[in-house]
Amino acid sequence: MDSRVEDDQETENKGSMWVLDQKLDQPMDEEAGRLRNMYREKKFSVLLLLRFAFQSLGVVFGDLGTSPLYVFNNTFPGKVEDPEDVIGALSLIIYSLTLIPLLKYVVVVCKANDNGQGGTFALYSLLCRHAKVKIIPNQHRTDEELTTYSRSTFREQSYAAKTKRWLEGHTSRKTALLLLVLLGTCMVVGDGILTPAISVLSAVGGIKVKGPSMNPVVAFGYCGTDIVILVAAIILVGLFSMQHYGTDRVGWLFAPIVLLWFLLIGGIGMYNIWKYDSSVLKAFSPVYIYRYFKKNGKNKWTSLGGIMLSITGTEALFADLAHFPVLAVQIAFIAVVFPCLLLAYSGQAAYLMQNHEHVVDAFYYSIPGTIYWPVLLVATAAAIVASQATISATFSIIKQALAHGCFPRVKVVHTSKNFLGQIYVPDINWILMILCIAVTAGFKNQNQIANAYGTAVVVVMLVTTFLMTLIMILVWRCHWLIVVIFTGLSLLVEGTYFSAVLFKVDQGGWVPLVIAAAFLLIMYVWHYGTVKRYEFEMHSKVSMAWILGLGPSLGLVRVPGIGLVYTELASGVPHIFSHFITNLPAIHSVVVFVCVKYLPVYTVPEEERFLVKRIGPKNFHMFRCVARYGYRDLHKKDDDFEKKLFDSLFIFVRLEAMMEGCSDSDEYSVYGQQTEQSREGLLNNDCNTTSPNLTISSVDSIVPSKSPVHMNSSTVGSSGQVSYQTEVDELEFLNSCRDAGVVHILGNTVVRARRDSRFYKKIAVDYIYAFLRKICRENSVIFNVPHESLLNVGQIFFV
Repeated sequence: MDSRVEDDQETENKGSMWVLDQKLDQPMDEEAGRLRNMYREKKFSVLLLLRFAFQSLGVVFGDLGTSPLYVFNNTFPGKVEDPEDVIGALSLIIYSLTLIPLLKYVVVVCKANDNGQGGTFALYSLLCRHAKVKIIPNQHRTDEELTTYSRSTFREQSYAAKTKRWLEGHTSRKTALLLLVLLGTCMVVGDGILTPAISVLSAVGGIKVKGPSMNPVVAFGYCGTDIVILVAAIILVGLFSMQHYGTDRVGWLFAPIVLLWFLLIGGIGMYNIWKYDSSVLKAFSPVYIYRYFKKNGKNKWTSLGGIMLSITGTEALFADLAHFPVLAVQIAFIAVVFPCLLLAYSGQAAYLMQNHEHVVDAFYYSIPGTIYWPVLLVATAAAIVASQATISATFSIIKQALAHGCFPRVKVVHTSKNFLGQIYVPDINWILMILCIAVTAGFKNQNQIANAYGTAVVVVMLVTTFLMTLIMILVWRCHWLIVVIFTGLSLLVEGTYFSAVLFKVDQGGWVPLVIAAAFLLIMYVWHYGTVKRYEFEMHSKVSMAWILGLGPSLGLVRVPGIGLVYTELASGVPHIFSHFITNLPAIHSVVVFVCVKYLPVYTVPEEERFLVKRIGPKNFHMFRCVARYGYRDLHKKDDDFEKKLFDSLFIFVRLEAMMEGCSDSDEYSVYGQQTEQSREGLLNNDCNTTSPNLTISSVDSIVPSKSPVHMNSSTVGSSGQVSYQTEVDELEFLNSCRDAGVVHILGNTVVRARRDSRFYKKIAVDYIYAFLRKICRENSVIFNVPHESLLNVGQIFFV
């Protein structure tokens, strides 16, 4: 940061600088806080835990539960040559389920959630709070005092401190970490395309097993594959078309469907083990894994791509963790999911021991004839639930990427009044639908879709492993030996699967790579443009000395009204302001610089959302308001952002007047910890009867301060009366300006590459970024700014 920026910050910090933090200490908030603490500490009754465990089945485990539909089909394309191969494959499935979903995710990774939030960006947010790895440096020290912001200190010579310094040491390392997170995010988007395709296609694939025996189908000229694809496409169109309703209305059906599904596949598995061949249970011995590879190394190695499909959906397990305590998810997996999956795979293996030629569609062939069609219906319903969970996870992770400045501004719709995490992103929904149907109809071969699916899943798992290594070092402070064991075992299993799917890149595995490359290009170019725009704002912001030199009128005519100048800067006067007053002969009587920024936290409580400061002397009537959001928070039409902003501004003015004469320090902030009654009093005119508890935060420490009404009258004296009169006058002035009209001033920044830039930079900035800026939503739409109150100020800068 150059010396001019430092001088500006120092000048701005002097005089009256105030920060308002509305922490309402009302009984309902105390009760809510107590319940949240109980939630986090997992102090649940047994019945409540079981209820959460039951509900989690429909949200968390749908994708993992539908894997038995297609695992053996993709492991043995054609037919089984040797019965012992079936036992070897089953042994691999058993130990894969044990090592990855059970030990890695359910036992370890789920505990790395960010206040219940899972996924790659949740892990990245945790890292951003414990190390300065965020590329956009728009955080302030007050952000770390949020109740949802957890951060700890390091011993200077500790391994965690050394890792932190290494990460923060160079911008390239921060960029590499971000690219790793973006890669995982893009592969999750690929999951959102491939999961519905393979799940629905595999579920309705049972039609061609029993379909020819149905006369109506034969009458219409039955062609198994064509009918399956047609039915799958119809279901997919219906699935994506219903997304705007959200899952809140039909979500109560999900858990019973998935529970019924697990009970059915577990029961069928037990029946097949008893009926066909119980000797498959010897697959629990790892010796058969060794024999499996010894027999025919390369062919068996490539078959790992099919076996790996048994653990698909594990990453969705972590991404969909939001609404359930970790203990409930662990109970559901250990008590229901894990044993039912083991029975299902063992039952299919027992059937294949005597029916080698039925390896294609082995699941449907192994179903007893009397319950075939009911199981087909339940399988289709379970596949829809699994697809719904993956699509919802894709929406959530796109929202998180958007909040971190890594995705173009798209419309995000909140579909539930009860659950904050249930959202709908229309643009992404239709893109997913088109690509999903294209994959389903284009490949027609389930094996190729499975190869693509496996590639996407294993890459996400590898990304999670690398992020978890950093989490264990920086957040959990684990011993280095534990970190090495976890990372080594994870990379051993996932690296093995990754090497296997590489052999199938030309057989469909290229699909998620192309999808990920396209989304990665979009996300990185958008983030690059966002960073450059912020750097331009930072280095071209107006000197405070220049503002002071203009005088109270700013050298212009001050017209009645309030001007809200939107900027990305959390400190300093933005360049857009000087650009505005240079080209127009007038400015509003009150100017408020509004900065809306996202923090690496899952949510910012409403009472802590707004920070207010004064810029310059009081007669300038210039303020700054910083509105802070978490990556799960949404801008909704009923939020009334403008009203909340002005309420915070008025409370700030009252608190500022009440603090006059309370401290001899010029550098402090005020944190109002008032009750609901005192807050209403501050918003009304009878502020002299209220006595909020205030805290003065100096640069070095925080010390309690007496409320002005409890102070000795000799301490306040006549200065208190003058302050009160000044406060009343300024509030009347602000109200009159508000009545005169509010204008929202937004910068319409055009980014261009310099003439001497390389050709790829010109393509990225002048074409890709410019196109994304053109099609994305305007800030005025996101903030619900009335069209008649909007004023766009254009400016061009070169990068």
